[in-house]
Amino acid sequence: MLPHYLAIAVKVLLRRKFFTCISLVGISLTLLVLMVATAVLDHLFGPVAPETNQDRTLGVYRTTLSVPGGMLRSGAGFALLDRHARGLPGVERLSIFSAPVRTVSSYVAGRAIRSSLKYTDGEFWHILAFSFVEGAPYSARDVDEARFVAVINERTRQRFFGDRAAVGNTLEADGQRFRVVGVVEDVSSLREVPFADIWVPHTTSKSDAYLGELRGNFNAIVLAADRSMFPEIRAELRSRLARIEFADPRHLGITAPLETHVDAVARRLAFTGSTSPGSAGWRLALTLATLAALFIFLPTINLVNINVSRIMERRSEIGVRKAFGASSRTLVGQFVLENLLLTAIGGLLGFGLSVLVLQGVTESGIVPYARFVPNPRVFAYGLLLTLGFGVVSGVYPAWRMSRLHPAEALRGGDRR
Repeated sequence: MLPHYLAIAVKVLLRRKFFTCISLVGISLTLLVLMVATAVLDHLFGPVAPETNQDRTLGVYRTTLSVPGGMLRSGAGFALLDRHARGLPGVERLSIFSAPVRTVSSYVAGRAIRSSLKYTDGEFWHILAFSFVEGAPYSARDVDEARFVAVINERTRQRFFGDRAAVGNTLEADGQRFRVVGVVEDVSSLREVPFADIWVPHTTSKSDAYLGELRGNFNAIVLAADRSMFPEIRAELRSRLARIEFADPRHLGITAPLETHVDAVARRLAFTGSTSPGSAGWRLALTLATLAALFIFLPTINLVNINVSRIMERRSEIGVRKAFGASSRTLVGQFVLENLLLTAIGGLLGFGLSVLVLQGVTESGIVPYARFVPNPRVFAYGLLLTLGFGVVSGVYPAWRMSRLHPAEALRGGDRR
């Protein structure tokens, strides 16, 4: 029966080409917007390389210092993380790195080059899965001995060395010279933890004052043995920070919440200071779901009205089929299938358009190093959106059609 229903669906869609075209345009444009938004959100939140261990990673991205009459928020200091975040139970690795990236200048043949520089430790390269196209990362020993070595991205290699290999050569950044030991694929600037043009050991900083700071410009990420250890890891860090004795009596206490990547990004986007684990992520997810529902509401209503008109034009067909014993369930299934076919065609058009739009956004360079690609996850989301759109916009017209009395349908009436 399914091939028969599909054949009928195709004939019905071809019968009223104008309405079919209007429906397809509405469906494809709606899904185009949703697919592009989904691809951007997946690029921002998803487990994209080099952040492939998000399910086991927590980060310290901010601190709050309590003082008489208020609170001071800032990044964490290196000393705070180094003294109190090491050796947490259930943590396999800890990395401390500078944040945000520093913009530094270099000069090559009289040409100024501006780059984003990040200070890291050796563990940084073990937690994050960078893809090396040349060489290898610097080690913990390189950091301990303050060796002037660097890892750069492909774009930086092109700007400094053209088509030549970079490993073994030196480059100047912020008045210091570094020997390149590795080249990695470009990382999107939207991924704040791994992003940089140049990565160097934090011990090569021009000043070591940061080593004693409780508040400063550093973040940390920890790789847990298992996600189930998150509550224990958070509790232990809170306990350690609560026992800090401050030299300044005006400092009453300090907090440094461990957040997932999703929570941290959601908190920044929502401009909230919430410290409850998961609250920022859920709040942003609810907001985005609400916006998506509101956006899809109007096209759904329009498609429902078009479907009602198309179905009511087929009263005679419905009356004849009911008179010969066709059940309401059979008729509803057929008309929902017809609508699913329509939305599937519109979904394919929308998916194809989204590929072109995302390619254009990527090539435009609006977001440095970002590659917006409708990967399998995005395709799965698009498929779910298409099916949901088709079912929701087809159920009511099909239900209304199923209530037609055979005699009234044959006479062209509509008794509800």
